[in-house]
Amino acid sequence: MNLPFFLSRRIYFSEDDRHEVSRPAIRIATIGVAIGLAVMIITVSVILGFKHTIRDKVVGFGSHIQVTNFVTQQTAVPAPIAINDTLIRKLKKIPNVRHVECYTMTQGILKTDSDFLGVAFKGVGEDYDLSFIRQNLQEGTLPTFSSKTSSNKLVISRKMADKLQLHVGDKVYAYFIAYDDVRARRFTVSGIYQSNMKQFDDVLCLTDLRTTTKLNDWEPDQCSGAEILVKDFDLINETNMQVIDLIKNHTDRYGETLISQTIFETYPQVFSWLSLLDVNVWIILALMICVAGFTMISGLLIIILERTQMIGILKALGARNSTVRHTFLWFAAFIISQGLLIGDVIGIGLVVLQQHTGFIHLDPASYYVDTAPMELNIPIIVILNVATLLISVFVLIAPSYLVSHIQPVKAMQFD
Repeated sequence: MNLPFFLSRRIYFSEDDRHEVSRPAIRIATIGVAIGLAVMIITVSVILGFKHTIRDKVVGFGSHIQVTNFVTQQTAVPAPIAINDTLIRKLKKIPNVRHVECYTMTQGILKTDSDFLGVAFKGVGEDYDLSFIRQNLQEGTLPTFSSKTSSNKLVISRKMADKLQLHVGDKVYAYFIAYDDVRARRFTVSGIYQSNMKQFDDVLCLTDLRTTTKLNDWEPDQCSGAEILVKDFDLINETNMQVIDLIKNHTDRYGETLISQTIFETYPQVFSWLSLLDVNVWIILALMICVAGFTMISGLLIIILERTQMIGILKALGARNSTVRHTFLWFAAFIISQGLLIGDVIGIGLVVLQQHTGFIHLDPASYYVDTAPMELNIPIIVILNVATLLISVFVLIAPSYLVSHIQPVKAMQFD
């Protein structure tokens, strides 16, 4: 058996209470490692949960990739494109593409007897993926939207409903101004959603694709664009390049030029803000590892000084400095391992508790969510454990050289 490992295990599991100083030092070092790892696990889980939750909310309203008219992206002037079945089939054949859907945007005013509100109407058809809206639907039901007929059903946000004092089943008039002409439509509120994303909840409501297309005076085969959902979010840029290759020489039957952009380009301010969170993560991880490292260093020094007599005996029996150093490094590894185990239990336990109870609440006006989102990532947790163990042992190498300055003759007289 490895001698340093054997000695360190006997020292660590010894029940000898004569070392009244080292036991508290060991406990403090263990607690320091445990708290550091628990904080790192919670921090990473919160950041991952927060980033993915906000990302999914933005994608839920805008998809991963949008194919629109070149004029719209250059001038912000609404311009239609015609997307035929052939192009949709070609887009769906791109390996990472999961779904392709058309939509049409138009602007209007919702008016009640007491108030009015400017909103954006998003027209969607029967093939539109409504899973995100369905998850965030608070009241009512989602109608069967159509690209062929107009049901005059409307899905609005909770903020719109509160401002206009509307409820599910209420009738509301909408007014549309285009080419010096005012058009009125009477809608029925079919459902009310709430995503807590202010930029969307304030303005966006859903209705039939046929309705918005007619209000824009566009042809039945025209729309504002096509939204593309991908299977693997990490491959979104590669997928967009394939979409660009497909449409770069393509013009619709009205001669309009098509262009595509990713969700990063559509909402750069949101993803720039989310990327800043990564800096906070690295700062917290560095601070926690430093706390664990300094706690272990102080604990190891106390243990070495208290075991001076034992070190002298080992050297007198012929043990080399490297053997004694390795003994104390193994001893530190036992302490760190116990701290990591406790830290895993605390950190993972709190994350799971938050996932199931949501006891930590947030202000949705500031954070876009009403409870702190947490996401467990086992590979990252394993990496945190291994990195903490290796770094903590590494920073102890220099302090362990203290044993080389201990002389056997003086150490055996030390008490």
